[in-house]
Amino acid sequence: MQGIYPENFEVKIGFDRIRELLCARCLSPLGEEEVEHMQFQTSFETISRLLGETDEFCRILREFNHFPTSNYFDVRGALAKIRLEGRFLEVEELFDLKRSLETLRAIVAFFNPEKQEILPLLYRKASQIQIYPYIYERIDGILNKFGKIRDNASPDLARIRKEMLLLQSSISKRLQSILKQARVDGLVDDDASVVIRDGRAVIPVASAFKRKLKGIVYDESATGKTSYVEPSEIVEMNNEIRELEYAERREIIRILTVFASDIRPYIDDLIYSCEFLGEIDFIRAKALLAAEFNAIKPDFSDQSLLNWKQAVHPLLMLSLRRENRKIVPLDITLTAGEHLLVISGPNAGGKSVCLKTVGLLQYMLQNGLLIPIQEGSKTGLFQQIFIDIGDEQSIENDLSTYSSHLLNMKFFVRHSTPRTLILIDEFGTGTEPMLGGAIAESILKRLNELQTFGVITTHYTNLKHFASSTPGVVNGAMLYDSHKMDPLFRLEIGKPGSSFAFEIARKIGLPEEILQEATEKVGKKHIDFDKNLRSITRDKHYWETKRQKIHQVEKNLDQMAGQYEKELQEIRQLRKEILSQAKEEARQLLNGVNKTIENTVREIREAQAEKERTKNVRKQLETLKETVTRQELPEDGQIAKKMEKLLQREKRRNQNRPESQTAKTGAPKPAPETLSPGDKVRIKGQDTTGELIELSDKNAVVAFGQLITTLPVKNIEKVSNNEAKKIQREQKQPRSSFLSDLSERRLSFKPEIDIRGQRAEEAIANIQTFIDEAIMFEVGQLRILHGKGHGILKEMIRAYLKSEPMVASFQDEHVQFGGAGITVVQLAL
Repeated sequence: MQGIYPENFEVKIGFDRIRELLCARCLSPLGEEEVEHMQFQTSFETISRLLGETDEFCRILREFNHFPTSNYFDVRGALAKIRLEGRFLEVEELFDLKRSLETLRAIVAFFNPEKQEILPLLYRKASQIQIYPYIYERIDGILNKFGKIRDNASPDLARIRKEMLLLQSSISKRLQSILKQARVDGLVDDDASVVIRDGRAVIPVASAFKRKLKGIVYDESATGKTSYVEPSEIVEMNNEIRELEYAERREIIRILTVFASDIRPYIDDLIYSCEFLGEIDFIRAKALLAAEFNAIKPDFSDQSLLNWKQAVHPLLMLSLRRENRKIVPLDITLTAGEHLLVISGPNAGGKSVCLKTVGLLQYMLQNGLLIPIQEGSKTGLFQQIFIDIGDEQSIENDLSTYSSHLLNMKFFVRHSTPRTLILIDEFGTGTEPMLGGAIAESILKRLNELQTFGVITTHYTNLKHFASSTPGVVNGAMLYDSHKMDPLFRLEIGKPGSSFAFEIARKIGLPEEILQEATEKVGKKHIDFDKNLRSITRDKHYWETKRQKIHQVEKNLDQMAGQYEKELQEIRQLRKEILSQAKEEARQLLNGVNKTIENTVREIREAQAEKERTKNVRKQLETLKETVTRQELPEDGQIAKKMEKLLQREKRRNQNRPESQTAKTGAPKPAPETLSPGDKVRIKGQDTTGELIELSDKNAVVAFGQLITTLPVKNIEKVSNNEAKKIQREQKQPRSSFLSDLSERRLSFKPEIDIRGQRAEEAIANIQTFIDEAIMFEVGQLRILHGKGHGILKEMIRAYLKSEPMVASFQDEHVQFGGAGITVVQLAL
């Protein structure tokens, strides 16, 4: 296979099992054939199209439940058969073709123009398919819904079947008559009935009487006690039935032959349509497997790179899932600057699994399959993938384990390029460690010079040193819990790992004297190196934990500071609003004082008082108004004191006014104005105006807008219509600040909300507020940015949108503007 080495590459990484899982999810042999033909791709455009089609079908599985999934028949062989003149389709083959065309029509109808924006790739594929309504109608005229030839498929067939029906009715009547007479004659049992033998109607007769019933003996029972006789009268009628059956078969063949001749020019198109069913079946199987793996379409680049987060081995995940165990995900990065990763660590620590995960996922991706990694991960394109895993020794080829490894290394060095990904397990093993390590280091150096990408596992210390000191090569360690002596199965890039050979040997109970002797043989310096490596790992873990805690504390402090700042802004705004309201109330109160003083002046004038006093009163009023307008609004306590002073001054003036008038003029007090229903009135000392509805000696019923209340007559006074209108206009002025605030909010409102990273309850609450504001500002279309992920947040949001009566519709954003990561909401305004 081009770009893959060795030939059994798929078996080594487990892709053969992936093919089996795909075949199990196919609906027909058409899809299974597509699975078998699936191969490693190196074209960026082809892989992008395959991944896009699978991703779109994943969306169909999530959002639609009526996609056609029945009657995927492979009729290519039957269609190829009728290329020859005179050949025809059997009735069963014709029925399969009919049902296949029905499925084809349903699929093409599913991908209607409304799906073009959300499923562009599959829509384009389906739009190229012809559904041939003429062919379907012809078949429907020949076969009924059960797959049987219709009586009216042709006039001759209808006549033949009618004659057969009449003849069979005559035979049945005559046989019943003969059977009845045979019972009377005692030739047959009383419970005997007509039976069918070899397609002919016969009467069961006791063997002793078979000569007494004229006819042909066709068969006998196993015991020989019963003979099956066809009466002579019926023989000729049965022969006529046989002739009619032959005629029926000839007419059916003629009908099928004519039909085959009619569709012969469309055979290639029909075969193409059949293959389209296989492609849809295959894409559906890939989508089902992706859903089971929790796989996604990653950010795919034409460059060679790996930047995976939370990658998992899909087959291992399924195995652990059956045991109710969780898999440890893998984070791995390969770039042009660090393109070779040397992984070290203890045995059974996960090095080989890490290697196979990289190989399997990249191979799956370049076969057009979605892979189980975290959203936001990036992956690139490799022209070649080479692997050296396991034992390749061969008796037939006279190859040892090490020789087979060296042959693989020879192939790698000769054919590797900067677009090649190599995977080598236990690099350099199989021979004397000193020599094997030296050869492995030289090969690694050569691969680094070739700028080849790769993941390599080893226990050799010299390779760890080489990776630490060579640009382009980086160490990686499979983490190990040195206290519990258990592997953690996590990869940490940037430092080498310890093999923990002595610790593991001590854990399994190897005698201490043996370990001590081994320590002396290997040298204390080597042991100390391994120990220091573990100490560095432990210290790094400690400080990394500390750093994370500090980061979390700083994050909490930032959140608290932001919250306090927000609350402070709200308090300032609230204080501003309260002061503004208090100022407005003070202004209205002053206006009321103004009116009271104006009334006093009017009364003084009517009483012919001194003009100088009138002027002084008016001047004091203007001075007071200018002071309130010019000065900043005082605090609440000061406002209350000033209001109290104004009220006391008003009270003193009201008390002194009648005495002054009497002393100076000696004139009597003016009579109060007469009240009557329909007059405009107000409460004394206030600016609230209303309409007088009813009046009695002591009480009056007054309507203040929608509010109707009963007040003592002495507490209300009559006002003119002009004065009432003026008071109402002044009371409406405070609405201007609210309208101004509403206008500012309308201008700053954005028809898009980002809820990524929020919990479902928080997100739905924010969306509810967002939609309420949109309705207030008459914004008809909204965008909700929630990301793709596993689709859980998206499903809960859409469930809420379905329950919202003001939501007219919602759909995914266009694929060029975010696709399934954004929901576009249309409001019913």
